[in-house]
Amino acid sequence: MKKLEISLSCGNYDRTQAIFDGRAPIEGCEVNAVSLEPEEAFHRAFRYGEFDVTEISMSSHMMTTARGDSQYVAIPAFLSRVFRQSGIYVRTDRGINTPQDLRGKTIGVPEYQITANVWIRGILNDEYGVKPSDIKWVRGGIEEPGRGERAPIDLDPAISLVQIPDDKTLSDMLEAGEIDGYIGARAPSCFLRGAPNVGRLFDNYIEAEKDYFRRTRIFPIMHMVGIRRTLVEQHPWLAVSVYKAFLKAKALAVKELDELCHLAVTLPWMVHHHNEAKALMGSDYWPYGLDANRHVIETFSRYHFEQGLSKRKVAPEELFAASALDLSKI
Repeated sequence: MKKLEISLSCGNYDRTQAIFDGRAPIEGCEVNAVSLEPEEAFHRAFRYGEFDVTEISMSSHMMTTARGDSQYVAIPAFLSRVFRQSGIYVRTDRGINTPQDLRGKTIGVPEYQITANVWIRGILNDEYGVKPSDIKWVRGGIEEPGRGERAPIDLDPAISLVQIPDDKTLSDMLEAGEIDGYIGARAPSCFLRGAPNVGRLFDNYIEAEKDYFRRTRIFPIMHMVGIRRTLVEQHPWLAVSVYKAFLKAKALAVKELDELCHLAVTLPWMVHHHNEAKALMGSDYWPYGLDANRHVIETFSRYHFEQGLSKRKVAPEELFAASALDLSKI
């Protein structure tokens, strides 16, 4: 039988390298794989539906699923997970010393609906009582002018969200003191350059993130893998084949992290850091599958609904191909 030809796009992470180099083939498929930065993959997927299998934003997928117009159905392979206490940057000359000091401040976002910012706003509300409506939001490109939302959003009138001028960027505005802070997945270049009066809200963000995990058992999910819905309808076997490949690719990456003889990552104490993560978070600290992540996805779904990005609370099962949630066992 002729193999199904599919296009695939995702980041070239350690946990996806085996997809690209062929050690984790997708059964029944001939794969044309392209490595892209997540923002580009998301833009091309949600605007133009260019790829058959693609890394997708959890927020965009939840929003389109709630609307009933998602072009993709996901598998529970979570390619990006990041604690987000590190993603809050502030002017250090504005008296912003605690999360509560963000009330009334003007904070930049590259897009209001990106997954990282949904998590940050949810954490600010749940942990510190700072509601999204307590902050004045401005939106635009971090480093390039003219960025907007990749998908239309309809926010509560209580939310103040203004597009910045087309000739400005959030990083430049933060450095110039035109805004009080910025939240997002990427650090602004002004912070990376060591611009005066620009810093993180949580100086010791690693301890803040460890404490958050100890109390909540949440390791925030950012991205998952989507498959073109029409392809899954035409080829019901495809979702499990894709999921099995991503499971194998992650298993190979984790195995390499334990190899002390020859380090797989350019870090001198990589194995030590790997063991530290396991001691805090358990042996499978980056789990795939719905059961191990249900509480994480339900929390995000609540945040998404409370922030007005989905018009109803999406059940976790709605996001995924049913067959990928019920793999056979021996």
